Amino acid sequence: MTIARTRNVNWTVITLSAIGVMAAALATLFAVAPKKDGALDWFAPMISGGWMAWTLPVALFFWVIASLLVTMTLLAIRFPETPRIGILRIETTRGDRLFISLLGSAFLHLIWLYFAGTPLWGATALCLVYAAAVFRWV
Repeated sequence: MTIARTRNVNWTVITLSAIGVMAAALATLFAVAPKKDGALDWFAPMISGGWMAWTLPVALFFWVIASLLVTMTLLAIRFPETPRIGILRIETTRGDRLFISLLGSAFLHLIWLYFAGTPLWGATALCLVYAAAVFRWV
């Protein structure tokens, strides 16, 4: 009879490594961001002549999405969960609730743009409250 040995996983090192990689990616974004008169030019294209308007805010948006996915992956591995049933009466996991909150946030921003226009700080604050509610009750 053999005894199966389990390896100790150092979650502190894994978490700090993920934070380091994401911080390095963020630092790289700011390092390659276009500058005008020594200051960041937030709305200048990051890729001159590119097919898409890759500005610093767009790059930061995708960095936030990537950070959320990395965080949710680490949480799913470290703390597996069982689906739960919330006020929508469907089974959801953390990933499902993240998707619902991101999708709803996109629609809230579009509605805000239609009725109030720019800037979108109010819509972003509203979306943070919406996401907290989704993670709590859905």
